Amino acid sequence: MKNRKKNSKQRGIQFDFASYTSVMHLYKKYTFLLLLLLALFCSSCKKSYLDVVPDNIATIDNAFTAKNEAEKYLFTLYGYLPAQSNPQYNPGLIAGDEIWMDFPALRFDDVVLRIARGEQNTVSPRANYMEGYNGVPSMYKAIRDCNIFIENISNTSKVPDLDADLRRRWIGEAQFLKAFYHFILLRSYGPVPIIDKNISVDAPISEIRVKRQPVDAVVDYISLLLDTAAKKLPLTILNKTTELGRITQPVALSMKARLLTMAASPLFNGNSDYNSFKDKDGVALFNPSYDPQKWKKAADACKAAIDICNSANIKLYTFPAQLVPLSATTTTEMSFRNAVSESWNSELIWGLTTNNNTNLIQSISAGQYDPANATKAAYNIQLGPTLKMAKLFYTKNGVPIGEDKTLDFSKIEVLRTGTHDERFDIAENYQTARLNFDREPRFYASLGFDGGVWYMANSPSLSDENTWHLESKVGQYGATSANPITGYYMKKLLNWHFEWSNYQFQNYAWPEMRLADLYLLYAEALNEFQGPTADVYEYVNRIRARSGLQTVQTAWSNFSTNPTKFTTKEGMRLIIQQERGIELSFEGQRYWDLLRWKKAGQELNGNITGWDIRQTDADLYYRETTFYSRHFIVPRDYLTPIQENNLLVNENLVQNPNW
Repeated sequence: MKNRKKNSKQRGIQFDFASYTSVMHLYKKYTFLLLLLLALFCSSCKKSYLDVVPDNIATIDNAFTAKNEAEKYLFTLYGYLPAQSNPQYNPGLIAGDEIWMDFPALRFDDVVLRIARGEQNTVSPRANYMEGYNGVPSMYKAIRDCNIFIENISNTSKVPDLDADLRRRWIGEAQFLKAFYHFILLRSYGPVPIIDKNISVDAPISEIRVKRQPVDAVVDYISLLLDTAAKKLPLTILNKTTELGRITQPVALSMKARLLTMAASPLFNGNSDYNSFKDKDGVALFNPSYDPQKWKKAADACKAAIDICNSANIKLYTFPAQLVPLSATTTTEMSFRNAVSESWNSELIWGLTTNNNTNLIQSISAGQYDPANATKAAYNIQLGPTLKMAKLFYTKNGVPIGEDKTLDFSKIEVLRTGTHDERFDIAENYQTARLNFDREPRFYASLGFDGGVWYMANSPSLSDENTWHLESKVGQYGATSANPITGYYMKKLLNWHFEWSNYQFQNYAWPEMRLADLYLLYAEALNEFQGPTADVYEYVNRIRARSGLQTVQTAWSNFSTNPTKFTTKEGMRLIIQQERGIELSFEGQRYWDLLRWKKAGQELNGNITGWDIRQTDADLYYRETTFYSRHFIVPRDYLTPIQENNLLVNENLVQNPNW
């Protein structure tokens, strides 16, 4: 403990939000730890995320004596990245309206699902990024170690075998990660303490008791840090054998685009719900005035990110020609599917591998489409897309199902039989619900369903003719393993090389940011600032074209009951928001979009529905069934609560409104 005391002074102490029970135990013996308790600092008596010397005492001096040791420390900074691909930990996947599961869960941690079930609380908050949860580390611990790394690597007398260019790059990576971890906190809690440098244990109490900073100040801080980092980072990863997933200029500038678009959105830009939200000194934590220039800044940041992506040859993915010719239908759908689940494809800006093995999410997305291996057990596949999401996708004409004047979707459950012309999407002569017919390519690329075709690399015909399809009603081969409660599967998340015969998944980098996301952010920001200009249409239409859809202008003019919708800012806003919901479905973005748009009160209230998968007869199977009636309380649920113990320990902290 004597050595640990020394090390804590070397490292400095940073606002940590970690549990302080161990500090209570040591309080009488070490007077200085009282300061840590008061401000909720707990660094010196916790195990550090470092390689340790044989006596299990972490030493900063040892970490920065040589390049190899310092690189290990850099990798610990990446080790704090949240498990975005895992629905057990990522509220973006499971706290929204995209997917649902049975309850209580089997073989699945449902802690984050309880947010959607209205069980968020202040005693032990779900998705607690401040202190960490369910194996997801504290973002403040992550920031602490980023600060330690930056301070030591910036000292050129340390790590003498580290050349100047690599030193500069490593500092840029640490600065980016520090910015990203602040971003994760901002997105969840709104105004948060900024920890630019670690606070010494010798600092006065007034410094240790940190305060929440106004949203605009946090945004400006993160934005500047991202700019600073970007100047030090490489344009592309040259060593693709060992460095894929490391931070580049396109990653840094794309995250700045996401940050500033969020900051310009209704939740953070002139939100009157938080007019009275102030700290204990009376400082307003939300700017009550709407500022349209925030959208201009966001649009400029998006365009800068797009330009740097172009320089790095990042482009929308298209499925390459195969040895066995495929139909245009399947080729188009595979261009969308593989933009997500084909590892390191041309569209990927930032792929996550650290803490982001995709085997779990693939295992709960794999429909049992292979009759020869129907008896093979899979994970308990309870997670499935909601019926609401199935309705969100466009018709084959590229407009919402409620707007298409040429197609009737008023009775979505009516049975219809697949024809020969529809055989690449729906099994020929198979009966399924009307909702599953006449839909856009992204519907069939994203969703698996009873009667739906599921083309894979090991197709029994070696082509998309007479290939796999699902038959998943009770008594059919697709129901021998567990089925998602809603009757739909997240097909787009299953890599197309999976085979039921050996049950081996091909892991891929989780798409934290891909080019289609950036294009839609740019279109959104530009539309909010200028209205529907040519560039707004251009970048939305690029995404639609990849998925075989006509332009927004053509589709709405010819097929919509609201043919001029795209000509106004308000109408184009709705189109862009629906495009994001479709294009980025099941990628963990929609939940955060609904929050920043202040649409969660509308979209996250009401019944969660799907088909009645307990039935053998198609007429009974295709009945819309309610699994849960959820309640999103406005404005309380827009921000994650701070754990109440933190408020008791640090009197400068204030709770989020209505918690």
